[in-house]
Amino acid sequence: MKFGYFTLSDNAYRNNPRPPNQFVNDIVDEAIYADEIGMHSAWIGEHHFSTLGVLSCPDLALAYIAARTKNIRLAPAVTVLPLHHPIRVAEQWASLDLLSGGRVDFAAGRGYDRREYEPLGADFDDNQSVFEEGMEIVRRLWDATGPISFKGKHYSFDDVAITPRPLQSPVPAYVASFSSPSIELAARLGCGLIVAPFAAALSYGGLKQVADLYKATCAKYGTKPGRLMCSYFIHFADNPEQEAAARARQIRYYKECVIPAFPGDPATAPPSYRYFIGIVKRLQTVRPEDLGENSVLIGSPARIAEVLGKVRDAGFDEVILYFNVGLKPHAQVKDEMARFMTEVAPGF
Repeated sequence: MKFGYFTLSDNAYRNNPRPPNQFVNDIVDEAIYADEIGMHSAWIGEHHFSTLGVLSCPDLALAYIAARTKNIRLAPAVTVLPLHHPIRVAEQWASLDLLSGGRVDFAAGRGYDRREYEPLGADFDDNQSVFEEGMEIVRRLWDATGPISFKGKHYSFDDVAITPRPLQSPVPAYVASFSSPSIELAARLGCGLIVAPFAAALSYGGLKQVADLYKATCAKYGTKPGRLMCSYFIHFADNPEQEAAARARQIRYYKECVIPAFPGDPATAPPSYRYFIGIVKRLQTVRPEDLGENSVLIGSPARIAEVLGKVRDAGFDEVILYFNVGLKPHAQVKDEMARFMTEVAPGF
């Protein structure tokens, strides 16, 4: 099982002294450091208008990281595809794949925050349909040997071929999933799948159940299952005081960053987001002692390794680790990254 660096650039905290520009620079430094210590990948999220995170252009950040690294895979976590024209997305990530020597892992989702859609004039209520068309277009443009045409509900064009071409064929592609429609789309298009353990446990019962559903859905469509990935928040803690601080940090992230961003109001959540209502209810009442292995890795290296062993046994190929959550200091983030690669990763 492989391990990657992951961040959503969370910075929407009350009385936050950390400037967004400083945090973006910290994230880039952490991703470069991930390459130095042997991590497999760097996954950087897309957020707009400081609604949750502050890094709006993961493609540009990863292009800079590509120039400063040699081995690490480069991935968005994720491209919020309905906010962009899919032809432009295909061009941007094909360019990065070429310039990085074939190191792109592409991942897309539809996001969850209406506040990111409205200023850009994007349709939040019908974004599942927009997302499905967009993902199909991006994949077809990468795979085509010549110009293609497309006639859909949301996009229509004739005789388009992109340049430059991606170096990889095919470009590894993933769908980020909180719901059955996303699993269905990943299986239909032959994409890998990325899930959050918390959502997997709430919606399906656990990671093993998600893996089984994804593989069964691939069999239904006659596609080969791709790689399975999941994300985890992570905090090392060697004593009760450190563990209490880590749990408080995680709770603050949920309360101040996540709950305002998730569509939790039954009166305004589109039908395709109804499952978020239950997630928000759980987060509104979550206590520090409720944080378990379905959402967060907290504790000693042995405890963290124990949980990751269960993830491996559930059939997952890679775990991307969210170290810099909850205003964790930059130096502490790098210390924990190094500690993970020396005290936990060798066991896998």
